[in-house]
Amino acid sequence: MSTQQSSTKQTVVQIGGMACSGCSNAVQKALENQEGVTKAAVDLENETASITYDSDSVSDDDFKQAIEKAGYEFKGVK
Repeated sequence: MSTQQSSTKQTVVQIGGMACSGCSNAVQKALENQEGVTKAAVDLENETASITYDSDSVSDDDFKQAIEKAGYEFKGVK
């Protein structure tokens, strides 16, 4: 019997600077292009992104870099 645990995790991050659906689409693409991210769902109204990812491949710091590179503000993990 295997005791190996899955490294798939989910987190929600706060994002600043999004004003329209184009903004949220840009953030979603930036996050989904990160190696290890399996799904990213951006909520423009609440300024958050729910991210499903492999914790062995990607970290909160990678999310921060991707969001900032796309031109938006990473406000932290919720």
